[in-house]
Amino acid sequence: MKIKPHTLSATEAATFIASGQLKSVQLVQSCLDHIAETDGAIHAWAHLDAEAALAQAADCDRHRQSGLATGPLHGLPVGLKDIIDTRDMPTQRGTPIFAGRQTDDDARIVEMLREAGAVIMGKTVTTELAFVHANETRNPHNTHHSPGGSSSGSAAAVAAGHVPLAVGTQTNGSVIRPASFCGTFGFKPTRGTIPRTGVLQTSQSLDQIGTFARTLQDTALLADAISGYDQRDTESFAHARPDMLLGATEDAPVEPDFAWFNLPFNDRLSGAAREGLDGVMDILGARVTRMDPANQLGELVAVQARIHEFEIAQHQADVFDTHWDAISDTLKPIITRARQISRTEYEDALAVKTSAQGFFADFFHEFDAIIAPAAAGEAPRFGDGTGDPICCTLWTLAGLPCVTLPLLVGETGLPIGVQLIGPAHKDDRLLRSARWLQQHIAAAAA
Repeated sequence: MKIKPHTLSATEAATFIASGQLKSVQLVQSCLDHIAETDGAIHAWAHLDAEAALAQAADCDRHRQSGLATGPLHGLPVGLKDIIDTRDMPTQRGTPIFAGRQTDDDARIVEMLREAGAVIMGKTVTTELAFVHANETRNPHNTHHSPGGSSSGSAAAVAAGHVPLAVGTQTNGSVIRPASFCGTFGFKPTRGTIPRTGVLQTSQSLDQIGTFARTLQDTALLADAISGYDQRDTESFAHARPDMLLGATEDAPVEPDFAWFNLPFNDRLSGAAREGLDGVMDILGARVTRMDPANQLGELVAVQARIHEFEIAQHQADVFDTHWDAISDTLKPIITRARQISRTEYEDALAVKTSAQGFFADFFHEFDAIIAPAAAGEAPRFGDGTGDPICCTLWTLAGLPCVTLPLLVGETGLPIGVQLIGPAHKDDRLLRSARWLQQHIAAAAA
């Protein structure tokens, strides 16, 4: 091939592999070579086994050449956030507490990835216990900046061209925000769409799984492959999932209607983010309605924090009790505060969460999607945290599907995403709206 295989999108690479124009071994070797050239500055990978990756790729090639059935991700390299259990590589959860930790079983989504034909390249760096304390990953666009968190390495690996696809998780803003900072597409489906069995539990009520890719179509391709019912996951639902890839590739039957919320924390937006979003809404014109929602909507931020903090303190109590001295000074005060939350306060917060879900179920009768910032602005400087998740909090609490499109540029040239939020269980409709928006903005810029 005249182009380097690692620069291909997942969909492009899958087409070339299926036709015999590209071998999975060639694609994986190209990715490994590029990682070797660039990851010394980016530090996206917590574990990478080149020999094992090439062996998986060779097996994929033999399988295809034998004329056997192949899955939607056949021969495609995928990176996994380092809180997702794998039987053949360590899962260390972003902390020395779990250094060398090995499990006997794959997470459910890893089983699904293997069935779909994916090549599991390795584990991408996460923040400590997938929460607030940053690890070593840098932003590929400017290594003096953060890639965001907690799915730091997954976003950075895709943005750097290390892999076409990566999996992350979101409990507040940990897929959408790093995707925005790194200039990739990020997609978090409806809560319960993707099973979480075998994934570090920080919040039973809020943890969700999402995907990173360099195209909208690719985020849906990966999300479809890892979606399904799992009775072991309390949030997993036992009914059919929408065809997300179809949603990302088909035209909207009618022009979508969008809503913009004038939320109290919109004053945190940088000048470039505010100006860019205003520009997008000017292009949309009558297709977007600006709204002043009830004050209670802004109060949901505190509700999300109460649930998240209470549950991580409960779920990881043994870790905190046994290894307190190994916990970062960033996380310690949060856990100390979390342990002061009463059961009654927690249950009240869960009731408000349920109420919020009902509010949005009614809201989307009139709108196809909410348009919102994916992050408050550009990525912060490395060492100044992983960025404010406030732009994602409400939608994550309500379990709504969210996608970010890399449409804007900040003051220093770093990317900023535009987020769309859709109705629960209608992820295909959200992705159709995202496709329409992407094409509409491109046409206006031409």
